[in-house]
Amino acid sequence: MYDHYGRMGGGGLFLVFLALLVFFGLVAVLLVWAWSRRPSTPVGGPAAPTGKGSSARVILDERFARGEIDEEEYRRRRTLMEGGPGA
Repeated sequence: MYDHYGRMGGGGLFLVFLALLVFFGLVAVLLVWAWSRRPSTPVGGPAAPTGKGSSARVILDERFARGEIDEEEYRRRRTLMEGGPGA
C-alpha cells in the first residue's frame, strides 16, 4: 500500500476510493429508507373533514373498512345519518 517514502500507491488509493463509495452508498440507502418510513399524514394528524356531518360519515366509513361493523350495520347507520326512514 505504501512505498518506502510513505506515499500511498495506486492500489491503496483505489481501496480508499472504494471505501468512500461504499460509505456514501450506505448513507444514501439509509436516507431513502428513513424517508420512506416517515408518516404520510401531517404532524397535526389528518386534515379535518369539511361539510356538516362529514366527520361522522368518515368515521363510519373507516369502521366499516376496518371490519368493526358489518354491511348491515353500516347501511343502517348511514341511513340514520342521512335522515332516512326511522330517523
